Amino acid sequence: SNFEFLCSWGWPPLIVAAMTFSADTFIVPCCIIGLAFAFLQFTLIKKVKVGDASMAGQDKLEAQETPESRVVGIYIRIMEGAKTFLREEYQICSIFCFCFGLVIMALVSWGAHSTTMGIATAVAFWTGASTSMLCGFLGMMIATYSNARTTLSAVKKEDGYTKAFNVAFRGGGVMGYLLCSLGVLVLWVLLTVYRSVFGDDMESLMDCVAGYGLGGSTVAMFGRVGGGIYTKAADVGADLVGKVVAGLEEDDPNNPATIADNVGDNVGDIAGMGADLFGSFAESTCAALVIAASSVAGKESESLSAAGWDALLFPVGISSAGIMVCMLCSYMATNISPVKKQEDIEKVLKVQMVLTAVLMLPTTYFLANKMLPEEFALESVRAKGSVIGTPGKAFACAAMGTVGGLLIGLITEYYTSHTYIPVRELATACKSGAAVNVIFGMALGYKSCIIPVFVLASNIYVAFSLCDLYGIALAALGMLSTLATGLTIDGFGPISDNAGGIAELAEFPPDVRDRTDALDAAGNTTAAIGKGFAIGSAALVSLALYGAFVVRLKSLDVAVDLSGVNVLEPITFAFLLIGSMIPYWFAALTMKSVGKAAGEMVQEVKRQFSLTDSKGKTILSGSTEIKPDYDRCITISTKSSLKEMIAPGALVIGSPLVAGTFFGVEAVFGLLTGSLVSSVQLAISMSNSGGAWDNCKKYIKGCFSEDPELCYVKNPKTEVEKAAAGKAREAHDAAVQGDTVGDPFKDTSGPALNIVMKLQAIVSLVFAAYFSACAGGKGFLAGYLFN
Repeated sequence: SNFEFLCSWGWPPLIVAAMTFSADTFIVPCCIIGLAFAFLQFTLIKKVKVGDASMAGQDKLEAQETPESRVVGIYIRIMEGAKTFLREEYQICSIFCFCFGLVIMALVSWGAHSTTMGIATAVAFWTGASTSMLCGFLGMMIATYSNARTTLSAVKKEDGYTKAFNVAFRGGGVMGYLLCSLGVLVLWVLLTVYRSVFGDDMESLMDCVAGYGLGGSTVAMFGRVGGGIYTKAADVGADLVGKVVAGLEEDDPNNPATIADNVGDNVGDIAGMGADLFGSFAESTCAALVIAASSVAGKESESLSAAGWDALLFPVGISSAGIMVCMLCSYMATNISPVKKQEDIEKVLKVQMVLTAVLMLPTTYFLANKMLPEEFALESVRAKGSVIGTPGKAFACAAMGTVGGLLIGLITEYYTSHTYIPVRELATACKSGAAVNVIFGMALGYKSCIIPVFVLASNIYVAFSLCDLYGIALAALGMLSTLATGLTIDGFGPISDNAGGIAELAEFPPDVRDRTDALDAAGNTTAAIGKGFAIGSAALVSLALYGAFVVRLKSLDVAVDLSGVNVLEPITFAFLLIGSMIPYWFAALTMKSVGKAAGEMVQEVKRQFSLTDSKGKTILSGSTEIKPDYDRCITISTKSSLKEMIAPGALVIGSPLVAGTFFGVEAVFGLLTGSLVSSVQLAISMSNSGGAWDNCKKYIKGCFSEDPELCYVKNPKTEVEKAAAGKAREAHDAAVQGDTVGDPFKDTSGPALNIVMKLQAIVSLVFAAYFSACAGGKGFLAGYLFN
């Protein structure tokens, strides 16, 4: 090799490694630079001081005299509440993952007739779960660390927008670059270690590494569901009693549920979303690796395994390059073209999305030509034999995913931002009451499915035509190649939301809250974009995993025809219907859980509002003796969410196991097909309806409309405001009720459906050998009944 040749001439190995391109010398430095960049962003955030050491122990909000000093107590309460919830949640996750890892070890060992494969798969599973938990915890900590600093940065009138935006953007960036770099680096280490165990048996190696994706997705399920129930129980409770009944502002310090609401933004939208997208990255990479490493009958010498280690690691190379591209583009938002006024916020964030996607295209083209052979054979599931891939075809597949992700993000923005017509129509509907608002919002969500589904269908058709299932996996990776920027923008939203809440709780002047509200409104839209991005990538990841499952079965001894998935097989069609029902069952469980937890929160807030002191005064009438009990509301959200997250998780993980064990792989085919098709539509519609309702409320509250009846002013001053006050209040109340309905749509059930389709597929892939051993792939029950 070039490396050995140059070393033989006396060149130092480190310099030679830097000069000679290889997968390992490219991937590892990218990850290390990404981690260093995350640390740099953290040090810049740290420069904004929050109080001093003497104030840190004083956590009573009312004990402080100035808004700046009150921030300390609020900041500590939010951070401690988030840490408490994650500690409790991760204890449950750790116990479950340990036990499930033992199940994986036993069933894979039995199915593959190899104890080594069983142990290796279980270790990969535990590694993925641990990495996901670590990324979620670190992301949540940096978000809570950044929120108060964003508030304090927004105080100055001259450059408040610039400084506050930069802190929130960098806070999201720390999570984005940390998660991407750590995820890729840990996966590379796992691959390198397993290479020493399995040697040239790449097929077995990649099958075991698939456990890494399963571990990440399992934790993501609990993080998404548990965090989503927590945040929406607090949010719905705070909105219904605080805003609708008592007429308080969104984060009024007199509302006992407001701290729990702010805690929920971190555990749901930061830790939950981080774990979700980490799972997508891990699963899409594992799917691509499994398909690439599969033996090609009659053309073993032309396969990617035969082409060498660099060719196999092309999917990991795409993710590594994405870290560098996103890192360079981030300077555009913070240094080259920073935010200077309110109108700049959405524009700067949109430029980030477009710029990273555009720069990834030539980068992916370079990597494809550098890492892949001129031609390579791939196992085909749609034709007998194999298909021939080239670097150009591989690039086209990844490029379709990158551009497709951008289009889905932009379409999501159109349907959820109050800058555009759909949300403004929704606001007008609020003048007719809450019922009409809900009807319009549901219609908006259904309509928003149309273009994303066409985009996904185009991606799938082109990628499948060019490189079969490997093309689908590359399209998913292309969509996730800008993950660091996606996570940065997604983390920006909850940090800004928290900053606005802290400004209200600390009683800063209205102009400070105006600046944080502007960041929050943009953050809501970017969060919706992030959810659309996550749903689109989840659909491609799920199909790639489904394909990897079929490819894996082809290499096993299965008494089932695998030349194609035939939906007219009775067992397949029956389970297709069952699979398409599971997302609705899952959504029903999670939404009911939010309703039950929110009901408890409403009763607790009402109870606290009804308490009277020695002078007959309540919290709302200005009692100096009775103060809101924030901790009790945090406890209610924590206990409810942890209890309610078990059933949805068991449904998703258990359904493919039951189908494969008792009814065989053809039943699993139907289950995965139905679940994928149904989940995509439901997830998009729920997420976009919820996002639109949220921004509709902000549109009316922020007085963005010229119609005085769509401009809610709590204390009207002008004659026009006074004349429209009654109808404006009714429209605002209708918007708040719509937003309350939309909260579990966009932050609990909708986003968690991403994990439904991915987790079912990765469970099927990891247990492929076990399913094949269950009566030759026909299942114990079906095999007994029909034989």
